[in-house]
Amino acid sequence: MTKITYCLCIALCFLSGLSFAQTRGKVEVVKDPLIDTLIARRPTLVKNIQGAGGTADASAPYSAYGYRVQIYFGSNRQAAYSAQERFRQDYPEYRTYISYTEPNFKVHAGDFRTRLEAQKLMSQLNKVYTSLFIISEKISPPKSDAPND
Repeated sequence: MTKITYCLCIALCFLSGLSFAQTRGKVEVVKDPLIDTLIARRPTLVKNIQGAGGTADASAPYSAYGYRVQIYFGSNRQAAYSAQERFRQDYPEYRTYISYTEPNFKVHAGDFRTRLEAQKLMSQLNKVYTSLFIISEKISPPKSDAPND
């Protein structure tokens, strides 16, 4: 009986050692080659969209959080576009953005990195626009005068 117990103990130790043995595996990545092409072309595609009059969105590579001044809030679409056009005529150096969240339109102006810059514009606008707010959100990158080639 002791010989059988001894043999079973040795067999269990040997089998448990085999169960913890690991072999090195190989990982194979399968992907469409068009993905690499698209990734390589992404910077030029973004430049083309921004250069064609489009605005930078949340997926733009250089967008960051900053501040904008809200110059209009209301449910009248025509009034929102009128406020945007009036602001563009008075302050052509600032970008304007219209957004719609049912049932209201919002017109935001500027792309400010600091709240102080937004506050400065807001103090200039207090005489013309009634309900102004500073909004923290993702801003578009500033317009560059020189090309980055």
